[in-house]
Amino acid sequence: MADDPLFWLVAVAVLIVLGILLLGIGSFGKGGEFNRKNANKIMRWRIGAQFIAVLLILLFVYLRRQGA
Repeated sequence: MADDPLFWLVAVAVLIVLGILLLGIGSFGKGGEFNRKNANKIMRWRIGAQFIAVLLILLFVYLRRQGA
């Protein structure tokens, strides 16, 4: 599995989602002007990245079950 490039792409996508999530939680916890200006934008970026990550995970599972 570690030599599968799609596995690494999925791992990177999940880490990107995690990074965006942590950025959003950190800015929410700190509050201030940055949070007021960017909270919705950060949430939209997270949702988009999460959608792509889920699609990649589903593709990975599908291909692994097919034996590819």
